[in-house]
Amino acid sequence: MPFEEKATWVSVVVGLLVPVVYFATVLPQLADTAAADIAYQRSLIIAVIASIILIILGTIAMAIATAVGAEITGTGSVDDIDRKDERDVSISRRGDVVGYYVASIGAVGALILTMLEYDYFWIANTLYLSFVLAGFVAGTVKLRAYRRGF
Repeated sequence: MPFEEKATWVSVVVGLLVPVVYFATVLPQLADTAAADIAYQRSLIIAVIASIILIILGTIAMAIATAVGAEITGTGSVDDIDRKDERDVSISRRGDVVGYYVASIGAVGALILTMLEYDYFWIANTLYLSFVLAGFVAGTVKLRAYRRGF
């Protein structure tokens, strides 16, 4: 499995787990609290920072495990971690373009909510959800391309 594919797995898994925890803590508050009164800001900032840190740490841990595994088994080399070929670049580009379209649609949704003067809660969470979905879709497109080709 190429290093880029492993890094994509880390991003997809973290990109799903952190938002699930965020939305599981914030959305139930809507049952008994108005959206304007929900203190979501701190939780959202923590979710974004946690995602970034966990992706970085997960990628580092995966790189170390890959390097150690290459040394122990004698298959591959530590240099494979830094190596990207045309296929990796093309797969990454394709996934990022599809993710960009998803993020753009979500941003338009947030813009519409802004023009309709919805609460900041809905606007911020729409933007966050659009970025989460964009990352998931981009990662899924990349993983599919690695497994099935273009």
